[in-house]
Amino acid sequence: MTNDYEQNARPSATPVKTTGMMSRIRNYFLTGLVVAGPGAVTLWLIWWFVTAVDALVRPLIPVVYRPETYLPVNIPGLGLIIVFLALTLLGFLTANLLGRKLVDFGESLLNLMPIVRPIYRTTKQIFQTLFSKSESSFRGVGLVEFPSPGMWSLVFLTQPPVGAISASLPATEHVSAFMPCTPNPTTGFFFYVSRRDIIELDITVEQAMTVIMSAGIVQPGGDAQSQGKLAALAETARAAQAARKAEPSAAQ
Repeated sequence: MTNDYEQNARPSATPVKTTGMMSRIRNYFLTGLVVAGPGAVTLWLIWWFVTAVDALVRPLIPVVYRPETYLPVNIPGLGLIIVFLALTLLGFLTANLLGRKLVDFGESLLNLMPIVRPIYRTTKQIFQTLFSKSESSFRGVGLVEFPSPGMWSLVFLTQPPVGAISASLPATEHVSAFMPCTPNPTTGFFFYVSRRDIIELDITVEQAMTVIMSAGIVQPGGDAQSQGKLAALAETARAAQAARKAEPSAAQ
């Protein structure tokens, strides 16, 4: 009777071992994915940007000046280096008097074109705002009750309105607010809002941008929590591996 019981118990033990093995494989895979995934995505984005710039600049370079003409392999990044040097040289020339006059002459020509003029002015102001070190960039992050009561949206705060706009607004302090969209923060809504209706946050613009682009998946201060989850996942994988090594000795 004991033999019959042992024979009936053996088949039921096999799925348990299979399930344990699949669980260990899953933990190993997830651990490797968490470790390698961000680095792989970052490297892919860098490679995509470098190759995209090369594809635009390389056709403009005569064949005799291309490194692959004399080397057996293609060297990526040549276009990016040329763009960097060209922009640096342009900035150097613009810093002196002659370069400044040439830039002013070119802008005066663009200002004579009815359709090109507003596009150029708007684009120039955006670039000056994004890349300047002055106080004209985003000053902070806040919450605005939008799109309905009880619902809050992240906004970037810029300069307060001045001139005719400030005179036309109600007699309270207003700020300029930009509400980006998810997951593309380059589009969104711009409006003036009363300062008393804004809840200012003690987070950086970069942290808020990360929240918006990830649709709330990544939260400010969540790096320590993510590292804790990664450490717990790795510890689970190590425990499973130790249990697997201990199985033969226990069976003996």
